[in-house]
Amino acid sequence: MLSYIWPIVLAVAANTLYQICAKSTPSDINPLASLTVTYTVAALSSVILFFATNRSGHLLREYSHLNWAPFVFGLALVGLEVGFIYAYKAGWPVSTANLVASAFLAVVLIFVGLLLYKEQITPNKLAGIAICMVGLYFINKK
Repeated sequence: MLSYIWPIVLAVAANTLYQICAKSTPSDINPLASLTVTYTVAALSSVILFFATNRSGHLLREYSHLNWAPFVFGLALVGLEVGFIYAYKAGWPVSTANLVASAFLAVVLIFVGLLLYKEQITPNKLAGIAICMVGLYFINKK
């Protein structure tokens, strides 16, 4: 059970810190300049954690298993982070920016699951889409 729960707890904790950092990025810095520091810290942390968790690991050998995904993932991360930094610069509150993006993302991923992974769209998922849309209406209603 713990192996099922801890990754979600980590993701929620990291995403909370992520949103706080994105909201706290100084308004007078270019977000891409800020991200050069972010990615340097991320790269160094990844290398340190790789060797800390794989005492006999060979990082260069691991690279032989790469496919297209990590490269596109890097581009997606830049888009995600720049999107949130600019959303906060535009005045989105930290309490709703991620919620609105996540609700739309949930709807998009239902169709991604269908088209790319042959997942089923069930009545419950359709109800979830409707609930997300109603929630978005109320969250953005002034």
